[in-house]
Amino acid sequence: MKLPFLVLSTLWAVSALDVKVSNTGGNATSGYQYGIMFEDINYSGDGGIYAELIRNRAFQGDAVFPSTIEPWTAVGNAKLSLQNLSQPLSSALPTSLNVAASAGEAGISNPGYWGIDVKLQKYTGSFWVKGSYNESFTASLYNYLSNETLATVQVPSKASNSEWTEHAYTLTPEIAADNVNNSFQITFDASAADGSLDFNLISLFPPTYNDRPNGMRKDLMEALAELNPSFLRFPGGNNLEGNDPPYYLKWNETIGPLKDRPGYPGTWNYENTNGLGLIEYLHWCDDLHMEPVLAVWAGFYLSGPVIPEDQLQPYIEDALNQLEFITGDTSTRYGTLRSSLGYPDPWVIKYVEVGNEDNLGGGGPSYEAYRFQAFRDAINEKYPDIFVFASTTDYHFAETEDVGEDYHEYTRPDYFVGQFGFFDNFTAGQKTMIGEYATVQPNTAEGGGVDWDQARLPFPTWIGSVAEAVFLLGAERNADKIWGAAYAPTLQNLDSTQWVPDLISFTADTARDVLSTSYHAIKLLSAHRISTVLPMDTLDFGPVYYVAGYSNSSNSYIFKAAVYNSTETVDMNIAFEGVSEGAEASLMVLTAPDAESYNSLGSDVVKSSVTTLTAGSGGAVSFALPDLSVAVLEVKG
Repeated sequence: MKLPFLVLSTLWAVSALDVKVSNTGGNATSGYQYGIMFEDINYSGDGGIYAELIRNRAFQGDAVFPSTIEPWTAVGNAKLSLQNLSQPLSSALPTSLNVAASAGEAGISNPGYWGIDVKLQKYTGSFWVKGSYNESFTASLYNYLSNETLATVQVPSKASNSEWTEHAYTLTPEIAADNVNNSFQITFDASAADGSLDFNLISLFPPTYNDRPNGMRKDLMEALAELNPSFLRFPGGNNLEGNDPPYYLKWNETIGPLKDRPGYPGTWNYENTNGLGLIEYLHWCDDLHMEPVLAVWAGFYLSGPVIPEDQLQPYIEDALNQLEFITGDTSTRYGTLRSSLGYPDPWVIKYVEVGNEDNLGGGGPSYEAYRFQAFRDAINEKYPDIFVFASTTDYHFAETEDVGEDYHEYTRPDYFVGQFGFFDNFTAGQKTMIGEYATVQPNTAEGGGVDWDQARLPFPTWIGSVAEAVFLLGAERNADKIWGAAYAPTLQNLDSTQWVPDLISFTADTARDVLSTSYHAIKLLSAHRISTVLPMDTLDFGPVYYVAGYSNSSNSYIFKAAVYNSTETVDMNIAFEGVSEGAEASLMVLTAPDAESYNSLGSDVVKSSVTTLTAGSGGAVSFALPDLSVAVLEVKG
């Protein structure tokens, strides 16, 4: 269901807006939520929010993406080859790296995810070895531009021919590198080895967010925490579905020790390691105080194969097993499994999404006919308090009065602004999430939505971010129908990009993260939550788009606005019925130099201003907003 959009090819000429906000008759809600949608995209494996620094650490591969030695290189006279031993590290990780050398110092080197950031901090890791060697390994961090060793440690060997052994180490650099042209190396005295050595599962971690083992990258988690997110939708996304049988994201292959996680070919042109697994997602929710919104595989691959109705039950059972693993106590089979892995306390799941974008790729007819309803009925029979919702708004199911949905929109700025009133037409009670949205292309003279045959923006632009804010304010006005929204995708490694634009861009250098213009707009809107949307006596939208309400948490009245395509500055006069003359107000405004401004490496074009104002007669607060601005007025009630 999509309404016609409004073409905004001409500029608006409204110079003043007077609005009076009532403090009665509002739409009491639990609060519209700003969240995060995570798609394992733009990382080439682990190198995203997951803090692992070693690329291709376990030589995982399959028929789609065969195992490879890259980017490992030899140190000294070592010769490297991949092996599938009769006694592998595990059935999940059958391929190992054989290092053969006759004499001298030999070993292996890894450049990380296009660099390794070396600071004066502790790094921890481990590696597994099989082979006969009784001396010590040397683990080190090395800058190959300056030919300088930044950190080194001797690791006594426990290696033997009879079994795989794990070697843990800690590296503490005495020198901080001023660039990321660093590599991690493991070397050994080849003359002391009885033949070649096999290596597997080679890890290196910096300090992680909240010091979680196998945890998250601190800088990116800190940036996401600044958004004050309420929920995390995981694990995606197209990567949940997989491209072709038998590959999709199987939850039970992402839990337990890393040596028991096989990985699988993702949909974004690389092998997923599953280092970031179900438990890590739940810890992510714990650490940022987010509600987990769990997506379960729904019997459909992106390339089109659909599980027939009479063969669907095992996959429904798998989703139920996953929920039992997360939420079950230790009297249940899968709750016991979770406890055995070190997590006796269950998590709470309130939201489950069935599939992802099942309106695409030919999945729609089966989704509407039987797949969604089968999963929903089974989940709610066992877990009646879980809100189970559909991955699209395109279909009508057997029970339409209370089916929640997931609305996705990638488009152009004008189209987003034209959708300000889109959710006014949604049915109350049919709770919808905006699971993905972004401005991906600039406006055209012809108007219209996105053209997937054309290039997308490399970074969000300011006009697109303002248009997204208009769209979000339209959703927030309908908080009885729309319970939350998440920009997508969230993260982009600038050295390995499959999709643009993205909310946050990063490299190996943790000091050079790019917080996009859309990030700044979301941060402002999310920081000022409305508990109750209040009615207004004026509903004159354009070029100013707005929503008003009351915040229970801050005991204040809030007015959020975005100005789009105005020919001049707009004078605002906002009166709150519950505010007396003399009340103090704070006005926060975001602007940028021009419509096409964007943030990139080393730049931040968004300008933020905070002004203290005083309410005048009748509790009115007066101020002015320029074109292409996003603003929040907060008045203590």
